[in-house]
Amino acid sequence: MFEESGEDLTPISRLGEFGLIEHMTKEFVVHNPAVLMGIGDDAAVYAVSDTTAHVVTTDLLVEGVHFDLRYVPMKHLGYKAVVVNLSDIYAMNAKPFGITVSVALSSRFTVEAMDEFYAGVQIACDHYDVDLLGGDTSSSRTGMLVSVTAIGSANKSDIVYRSGANEHDLLCVSGDLGAAYAGLQVLEREKEVYLKNPALQPDLVGRDYVVGRQLKPEARGDIIRILREHGVKPSAMIDVSDGLASDLLHICKKSKKGATIYEDKLPIDHEVLLVAEDMKIASLAMALNGGEDYELLFTVPLEFYDKVKALKGITIIGHIVEEIAGVNLITANGSMVAVQAQGWNHFKD
Repeated sequence: MFEESGEDLTPISRLGEFGLIEHMTKEFVVHNPAVLMGIGDDAAVYAVSDTTAHVVTTDLLVEGVHFDLRYVPMKHLGYKAVVVNLSDIYAMNAKPFGITVSVALSSRFTVEAMDEFYAGVQIACDHYDVDLLGGDTSSSRTGMLVSVTAIGSANKSDIVYRSGANEHDLLCVSGDLGAAYAGLQVLEREKEVYLKNPALQPDLVGRDYVVGRQLKPEARGDIIRILREHGVKPSAMIDVSDGLASDLLHICKKSKKGATIYEDKLPIDHEVLLVAEDMKIASLAMALNGGEDYELLFTVPLEFYDKVKALKGITIIGHIVEEIAGVNLITANGSMVAVQAQGWNHFKD
């Protein structure tokens, strides 16, 4: 039914994840007038009344690609599967209220293992005050696959898109950057040690923070609440899932703007610096390209400078400029370097 000639075929890796999405969806048009945002943001948006909209997002986690069960506990996996979707809802300046969870499993999984997985799902639902609304199960021949869909709501006027950044807006980020990637490097290193000698126990001393950021990330609904309490509405927003560089470029592309960020303004935890030194990886590379931090990257009008500067847990890392200026990093020594997307790409060779 789906025959290919074998000649002049384009490998998916040439397009990459986002290029593939654009290629596959470029001919689709929105038919329903209730749809305010289809493809192209952290979540789709559709109106449910004159004032209220729902937002919906879905994410796929594949064993061997997104998680390794040799060091990821099932309970943590269940929790993380929920959180990564709730993060997209918060990135739209909305509040999540429900999820569906679909799972495909090979025969090596037990009922007890799935009890642990759904215990993690339940903990996340309780913590973020969302309901499990349904899902699906299926068999798999190659391990485990998890798909979660999250639904949220907001006033239509409160929703924030990637496309709203304006010249001179402040560029802000919550929390710190690079910790999840640092944690992944630690876990992968200890896995290799274990595979060579199962008698050795993993050495995670002094790495609790970064390992925790990898195994049990949190969605930053607290930042959304803080901004709202102080009367600050972002002009554009995205969650940092693919790395600061990649996600900043998403905002700039959708907003048709450029940006300038500063190396000495990037928030990097001390433990990340230690891991970077230990692994001989530049901490700047971890912060820019690590991914899976699930912090919020957002822009706010310059008039909110004093308010945002005083808010704990938020760092101003740069500003928005005209599109022709490009997206650049000012290094610690004052050099200007073009920001390139080198974060997570599902289809790299």
